[in-house]
Amino acid sequence: MIAMTIRPTGIVSLIALLACGWSGCTTVPETGRSQLLLISAEQETAMGLSAFSQIKQEEPISTNKMAIDQVNRVGRRIAASVGRELPHAEWEFVVFESEQLNAFALPGGKVGVYTGLLELVESDDELAAVIGHEIAHVTSRHSGERVTQQMMAGAVALGAEVYMESEDMASSDRWVARTLLGAGTQVGVMLPFSRLHETEADVIGLRFAAGAGYDPRAAATFWQKMKAASGEGGRPPEFLSTHPSPDNRIARLQELAPALLPLYREAKAKFEALEMEPIMDREIGADPGNK
Repeated sequence: MIAMTIRPTGIVSLIALLACGWSGCTTVPETGRSQLLLISAEQETAMGLSAFSQIKQEEPISTNKMAIDQVNRVGRRIAASVGRELPHAEWEFVVFESEQLNAFALPGGKVGVYTGLLELVESDDELAAVIGHEIAHVTSRHSGERVTQQMMAGAVALGAEVYMESEDMASSDRWVARTLLGAGTQVGVMLPFSRLHETEADVIGLRFAAGAGYDPRAAATFWQKMKAASGEGGRPPEFLSTHPSPDNRIARLQELAPALLPLYREAKAKFEALEMEPIMDREIGADPGNK
């Protein structure tokens, strides 16, 4: 049984190596991390558009003008701060009427924010931390990576079945092997990658928010409130969770924020100057006789 738990790792490595040879490897521009993608950006976008269309049909859409304006205001500034064109992205920001403390972004530039989360945030800066994080998932193609991991896990499971059949293993041994393989794949591959994606989205999203003129220090304050609102009861240990522990996440965000303050202040000054331009033009061009 020990051999069976080790063997799939070798299969995963072999599949990854072959896939890279078939131009399946790419790099996340903002972090330089190598990633394996076995689906195209076009396929990702098609899945994202389909999912978003379905969500809009199933979830009530808010008509609260203040909420809609806030989400669009913050979202479009962050989308602009990405600094590169995303293939096939047509940005759309929708507020859904729900008590969920949640937001999401899908390939194709589709972003959803729930009113429950908007009630928790106290400023555009905090909302920017959330939307920046979600958009970072899209720019980093994390959904494509997850699909690829599922494809690879399926290939490993198929390989294990072929191996067990060739060895004519007993049914009870096969059940144990399948259980160990499933648990090993989940705890050893899927969950660590999910936490990696969350951490990477925090890092990249914080930079997007700062580049849009939003205070990066607000991310930590938001997650402190999110931790308090969510509670700790029944939370699994980090190694069994899809997300980093709240304390680790908050500490990391607090550590990252100071280095981004110059970017934030420069971007904020630019946006403030743009907002003041129409007023300044009117003042400069005003007829003194009308004062």
